[in-house]
Amino acid sequence: MLAALALLVALPYDAASHTAGGAVTRAADGGDRGGAARPAREDRPFGAECRSSVQGSTAVAYCHNPYPETDRVRLHIECDRWWDVDSDSAPVAAGPAGTVRLTGRCWKEIRSVWVSHQR
Repeated sequence: MLAALALLVALPYDAASHTAGGAVTRAADGGDRGGAARPAREDRPFGAECRSSVQGSTAVAYCHNPYPETDRVRLHIECDRWWDVDSDSAPVAAGPAGTVRLTGRCWKEIRSVWVSHQR
């Protein structure tokens, strides 16, 4: 087990093949195999920029997506009172160069607000 771990750590980074997500496998001499190089999906910039505000029991978030890939954003609200129900909005597609408005509320005070992103 220790020998296998030592072998894994000792392999140079370029020797590993990365084929998931459209990444290009590199040859030992540094050349590409199988087509033009494209960044892996995880390496491309992604995610709308969101700004949220809370006024009383209402939360509003504006999300602008500057990237060419659609971002599905959701507003999450945690209410301050134990009996007040926390809420999660339905996913809203923020398309390329698009801005969306997300709203939600509690019956009383809001403890925290955040936005989640999904490809």
